[in-house]
Amino acid sequence: MERQYKHLSSPITIGRKTFRNRMFSAPMGGTDITNDGCIGPKSAAFYELRAKGGAAAVTVSECMVHKTDGSHAYRLDESILNSLAGATYAADAIRRHGAIPSLELSHSGMFAGTYMTDKTKQHELVQYGPCDTVRADGVKVKALDEELITEIVHAYGHVASLAKRAGFEMVMIHGGHGWLINQFLSPLFNHREDEYGGSLENRCRFAIRVLKSVREAVGPDFLIEFRMSGSEFTEGGYGLEDGVEIAKMIEPYVDIIHVSAGTYQKTFGITHPSMFEEHGRNVFLAAEIKKHVSKPVATIGGLNDPEQLEEIIASGKADIVYMARALLADPFLPRKVVENRPEEIVKCLRCFTCMAERAATSTRRCTVNPLIGREMEGDEIQKAPTKRKVVVGGGPGGLYAAYTAARRGHDVTLYEKENELGGILKSEQAISFKHEMYELSGTYALLAKRAGVTFKMNTEATKELIEKENPYAVIIATGSTPLVPPIPGLKGDNVIVVNNYYKEKDKVSDHVVVFGGGLAGCECAIHLGMEGKHVELVEMRDQLAPDANIRHRPLLLAQVDKYVQAHTGLKGLEVTPNGILCEDKDGNKVTIEGTTVICALGQRSTTKTVEELQDTAPFVRVIGDAAKVSTITNAVYWGYHAALDI
Repeated sequence: MERQYKHLSSPITIGRKTFRNRMFSAPMGGTDITNDGCIGPKSAAFYELRAKGGAAAVTVSECMVHKTDGSHAYRLDESILNSLAGATYAADAIRRHGAIPSLELSHSGMFAGTYMTDKTKQHELVQYGPCDTVRADGVKVKALDEELITEIVHAYGHVASLAKRAGFEMVMIHGGHGWLINQFLSPLFNHREDEYGGSLENRCRFAIRVLKSVREAVGPDFLIEFRMSGSEFTEGGYGLEDGVEIAKMIEPYVDIIHVSAGTYQKTFGITHPSMFEEHGRNVFLAAEIKKHVSKPVATIGGLNDPEQLEEIIASGKADIVYMARALLADPFLPRKVVENRPEEIVKCLRCFTCMAERAATSTRRCTVNPLIGREMEGDEIQKAPTKRKVVVGGGPGGLYAAYTAARRGHDVTLYEKENELGGILKSEQAISFKHEMYELSGTYALLAKRAGVTFKMNTEATKELIEKENPYAVIIATGSTPLVPPIPGLKGDNVIVVNNYYKEKDKVSDHVVVFGGGLAGCECAIHLGMEGKHVELVEMRDQLAPDANIRHRPLLLAQVDKYVQAHTGLKGLEVTPNGILCEDKDGNKVTIEGTTVICALGQRSTTKTVEELQDTAPFVRVIGDAAKVSTITNAVYWGYHAALDI
């Protein structure tokens, strides 16, 4: 068989270990951590799915190595009941699918406890770092003395030996992203005047001691990977020139140099590239470091396109590509690449639902993949005991429901009243940084067609039509409609509803007022600003985009500040040919000028259609915006489970 992506699909041998391809699963927090820090069964299932999906190596995220790290992740300590057992089950779950299990060893240093939900307890703790300081959140940080440094160095080695005993075949030493080893490497954090501070050689001393400790503990044939930031991309931090020198200094002690980027606390949207960044925006760091070292180099950062991944390997920019969020969106991405099925890849939207949910509720979800966080429920679709006739609509939730129902063996017909699928996602095709959201409908549609769904386009699913079809199940996924309140002038010729922007973008002038500062309004405003237009944004509330998730919102607001003139606390009274007449909280009138107005005042459920179709079949389920104006995440999740219930 000729592989379409032959470089990406080719094995790589490092030391005495052969990896089946060049696509590795990067560390991601699992979905349950027990009270005493064990890897629970949900997490084992979480990592197992990546192995089953074809990744060559799967790294279990952040095992804390020492008691001075009162942090947020796993521990591997033989004195804790089930700690070693939990790690063993996780390693076995990965290995039995042909992937190499790896465990990331970490210490959060001065940023330990950042994610503790008990903020009172958090502020009562004293954390440890390179230097005495006080964190921005008021937590005191105490400088590590030589005794504690030596204890932590030994702890890295001891935990690595436990990882080896548990069945892991590689460890990743986390030396980037602002955690403890990086804090020693970085002039941003390290102001010591002893042998661990000052020169770059001194700042590398702690990292090298850790690596020597690990090597002594695991022996010569066990693989050690070092994760580093190629550049910190922040004032006071180190740049790529120092990144190259760090890589050269640690090279003798490692088997793989894993080049990431940034400092988590300051460059979140670079370390984890947001939708506003180019895919692979950090690859150049690995490419430059690779020129100066002989050990294999790995790269990471917003990668999800096999064409780009193939080029990275083929051109020699890196030997290995790591993916994290991309393998949440589609755990089977590596298998689809190797099996020449790239068109079936469900791409990550870089929407940060996964990380936002992790921070908000300590659970894991993915906008495009309802399995994530619920892997123990199983990823295999079971055939239904009785084949049923199912009717569904053509939005993202409906498409996923149709795909799932067809895989269960049902006779599925999808009705779409327009000539294009996707519902509200159609509007995303004109927003430059959201095109993958538009592409999602096409991918879901392809999967549904290959599963056997019948598509009837330009056909509205009326009560009469459905009753004539006489299905057993109807999944109502009729979405929502734009909210256009009775404000004078809002239906004027100079007004474009944000959902229709993709069809009417040529009508938009160079001076635009976006009416509505929710997520949709902000993203449209940013896009227009990126195009070079003068953009004003009017919002009645005091805050912009309160409906954005907590990881995406700060990055979104930074883009608003860059491209848009925002006005909050203004109530729109009238749309005129010259802009919007508004009123502030004190009753003062002000006109926000612009010759084009984009109406982005929200959505409302299509309740009339829901009521009409409610009694058209024995089984009726309402999903997505038709049930409640919400997120694509909910639409997909509800659609998936509606299909499982038939």
